[in-house]
Amino acid sequence: NVLVVGGGGREHSLCWRLRLSPTCGDLFCCPGNAGIVVEEGVQTVDVNEKDHAAVVAFCEKNAVGLVVCGPEAPLVDGLADSLNAAGVPCFGPSASAARLEGSKGFLKDLLAKYDIPTAKYARFTDPAAAKAYITTQGAPIVVKTDGLAAGKGVIVAMDVQTALDAVDDMMVRSAFGDAGSAIVVEEFLTGEEASFFAVVGGGMAVPLVGAQDHKRVGEGDTGLNTGGMGAYSPAPVLTPELEAVVMRDIIQPTVDGMAAEGCPFTGVLFAGLMIEDGQVKLLEHNVRFGDPECQCLMVRMKSDLVQLLLKAATGALDTLEPLEWTPEVAVVVVMAAAGYPGAYVSGEVIAGLPAADAQDGVKVFHAGTAVDAAGNAVSAGGRVLGVTATGADITQAAARAYRGVDAVAWPGGFVRRDIGWRAIAREKAQDKVQAVGE
Repeated sequence: NVLVVGGGGREHSLCWRLRLSPTCGDLFCCPGNAGIVVEEGVQTVDVNEKDHAAVVAFCEKNAVGLVVCGPEAPLVDGLADSLNAAGVPCFGPSASAARLEGSKGFLKDLLAKYDIPTAKYARFTDPAAAKAYITTQGAPIVVKTDGLAAGKGVIVAMDVQTALDAVDDMMVRSAFGDAGSAIVVEEFLTGEEASFFAVVGGGMAVPLVGAQDHKRVGEGDTGLNTGGMGAYSPAPVLTPELEAVVMRDIIQPTVDGMAAEGCPFTGVLFAGLMIEDGQVKLLEHNVRFGDPECQCLMVRMKSDLVQLLLKAATGALDTLEPLEWTPEVAVVVVMAAAGYPGAYVSGEVIAGLPAADAQDGVKVFHAGTAVDAAGNAVSAGGRVLGVTATGADITQAAARAYRGVDAVAWPGGFVRRDIGWRAIAREKAQDKVQAVGE
């Protein structure tokens, strides 16, 4: 029996894939969302993940043999520690190990200590000192809250004044609460971003696959940063050779370094990478599956997800069968509420979801949804749906995803219409080269 903690698009896709695993017994999710509640074979339960004793009691009462914690906040809060202390296997790191995501300063110091390639940086608790450093370094430059800020605590400043304003927002005006009481200022890196995932347990790291997401709200990768407006997998920029370099120079040294620091890591390492001229540097580590990248990984995975996560949680990855993935390409397009990532309206009825799911190769994962008194699915967040599709290539997968988007009736929603544009351009260029060659 498995309990998934969380209620976003990542957790919906995890529930969907776990349910397909032959070794999955009863499958529970807390708190879930409007999509998870109607997902066949998944029971949503009213358990507050912040009440660790209640989560443990639920697991004991329902013979839960694996807890999969989706979001980072419960991990930083120590949910895995409470479960492990009660003898309940949890896929996710201890609070101590979750500092890889919970504290940017902890991460950067670890990377420096163990010679893991990353951007030059400095840590600050004094705004005046941070501003002096920024003025000396010049722009472009990156300013980050030390703590968790729901994916929004990173300001890529293209001029010095924007960086100085970011320091004031974070440290003086407390726009991000306690997360901004300490900050990291780091070098601006150029190149192409990609995401790489590895499942870790017992000192071993098993590579999954790569993905690329679109962080900016506007087409052409313009506008404000978001939690992610779409993604695709595989990522053409992450060649097999480069993936081997990432495992050797970034993932395994992180795993070994965490063990040496007395906080061994269990769970998924989500490495945000910057790639330029065949060289790769780590932008950040996250301690959970990316959202929306997870949706792409789950529709491509063919292996038994329960066994993968359970073996990681119990330190038995050395007995894992080789992972299998469909060769198809996956694309997810996020439908967001108008105004996101700023202020937005919730409670709007969303229709057409069965029609979207009925499109060839399409699966709609719910992110910020709820059920109203009349039983309708309604918007309940900034990022609301993840319309996910597979196809023989990126062009087909993207076209299918947008057909799914167009079947949804939600006037208050919007999407980017260019998800996957880099990979589609690469594909068209390759087709043109092949046509010339023939």
